[in-house]
Formats: sequence, structure tokens, C-alpha cells
Amino acid sequence: MTCLRSAQRLSSRSALVCAALTAAALTPGSAASAHTDGRPFDWPLQPRPAVVTPYDPPPERWLPGHRGVDLDASSDPSHTVVAAGDGVVVFAGAVAGRPVVSIDHAGGLRTTYEPVDATVSVGTRLRRGQPIGVLEAGHEGCVAAWCLHWGARRGRDYLDPTALVDRDVVVLKPLIDLG
Repeated sequence: MTCLRSAQRLSSRSALVCAALTAAALTPGSAASAHTDGRPFDWPLQPRPAVVTPYDPPPERWLPGHRGVDLDASSDPSHTVVAAGDGVVVFAGAVAGRPVVSIDHAGGLRTTYEPVDATVSVGTRLRRGQPIGVLEAGHEGCVAAWCLHWGARRGRDYLDPTALVDRDVVVLKPLIDLG
């Protein structure tokens, strides 16, 4: 459970720490400030896809695991993949024979998309929702015929990318009644 989801159950001091950390992640100049809806990230497929394989990190960094999520892309006949957030393309090419696009975002976050035939190149600045490529069919290990593997990491730490889009809104309340 994230601090965002558990803020109501935390002590006042812990709730303030949670709010401060959340605010720091969304500082002015970050992707959040560029959008009128206040959300820095959105799903890389539209309409919102079903998660067919959830995030399942290994207990140790070097062990095998599922360091991202697999998304069912069959509801979009164009199979267009879009940038989940504002950023810069840092990789568009093949990894182990599969086409991959990687985007760096504010705060040291990197998202990856596979198997995606890129329509962007390294150095391209993107806005959230801008097309980055077309999904290839047949992502190995995924039950859906059209399946996007979407990953996220900050530094060496892999993250659940669905946490970028399934976030609760933090509402700060006064600790004391001022009126």
C-alpha cells in the first residue's frame, strides 16, 4: 500500500511527511505542471488497457522477475503507443532482438515500452500522450495477442508503472481547527 493510499490511516506527522514527499515529486517545472488536469502520467495505451500480467519484482535484484506490467492492447486497432508522461527519448532500438523505446522523465524516472516499433528517435522531446510508436504483435509470455510490456525505474530501482497512473489525490487538512 502506498503512502498516498494509506494517508488517512497515518498519524498526523506521518501524513504530513507523506504529503511533503508527494509534493516534492511534483515540483514546479515537473511534468505535472504542464497539464491542466494535474496528472503527470497517463496510460501508454488508449483506451485504458487491462493489466494482464502484474508487476512481480524478484526478492533480490539479480533474480528473475517481472519488472513491469503487460497491458492488453487489443481494444485499439491502430496499436499506437503513447508517452506516459513528458520526457525525452533516450533509447529507440533493439534489445535482445525486440524493439524498445525508453523515455527519461523529471525526477530521474525512466519508462520503457516493448515491443514497440519507434516513430521517434533519441533526443526527441515528448509530451504526455504523444505517439512514440506502433506495438508489434506477439510479446513473448503474454496471454494477449497484442500486448505492451511497460516498465518504470528510478536509478537502479524498478517500480510498478501502474502507480504512476493509479494515484489517489492527496488533500492536506489542518492539524488544528483554526476557526
